[in-house]
Amino acid sequence: MSETIPYDIDFAAELTRDIWDRIRAGAPTGARPRVAATLILFDRSGPEPRVLMGKRHAGHKFMPGRFVFPGGRVEPADRMMNAAGMLDPVTEAKLMACLRRPSASGARALAMAAIRETFEETGLLIGSAEFGEPESPPPGAWSEYAAVGVYPTLEDIHFIGRAITPPRNKLRFDTFFLAADATAIGASVEGKISPDSELVELVWATIPEALELGLVAITRVMLRELANRLALGLDRRAPAPIYTTGRKGWERRAV
Repeated sequence: MSETIPYDIDFAAELTRDIWDRIRAGAPTGARPRVAATLILFDRSGPEPRVLMGKRHAGHKFMPGRFVFPGGRVEPADRMMNAAGMLDPVTEAKLMACLRRPSASGARALAMAAIRETFEETGLLIGSAEFGEPESPPPGAWSEYAAVGVYPTLEDIHFIGRAITPPRNKLRFDTFFLAADATAIGASVEGKISPDSELVELVWATIPEALELGLVAITRVMLRELANRLALGLDRRAPAPIYTTGRKGWERRAV
């Protein structure tokens, strides 16, 4: 796989080269970024790792027709849902370091949001059926999740990176890209993917194959960041990149 994708490229410089002129040409919108979380599911059971990509409905205002990782905004209910186990301490500390008000509950909410959004958009439940049905789930998606009889689990969650949409975009997100091995999938429900759903198609693809799909630039970057992390054996201590924009283009730092 390393022969197919040059992992040593300066991704921030690449982002700047590819899309900075378009971003700079826009007028400031004043939009504030919304905190969001996305989950990259990867499967290492074959000769090459594969990742789960979903194609967004062509009618959506945000990234219509693009292939994305399941995800969305963090909601208050994500702090209220019961879970089995805790985030790995290293993962928790890195997430907390990114929060305006650092807290373990805030880090946990990011992981829970990614799990909930994955369920809502794909029907896949990250968790375990060993503990029975979760007690007192919040109304809405978490109640539907609990009814399947699966407790969400957190220990398998990895922090891959973070990206903040540039200021001149109308829709802005402060997105945390998390990841989990497909072995963490505890159950699935049918009916989440359809021609009228948010995601109209799901594809398991190797990373080189996924990079050939219809992706926005930051999705391509995070796929390659995942490839780097996999090459390091998913070492949680490895730096997690943070992509933001400055006056001259995209910038990359790490926690």
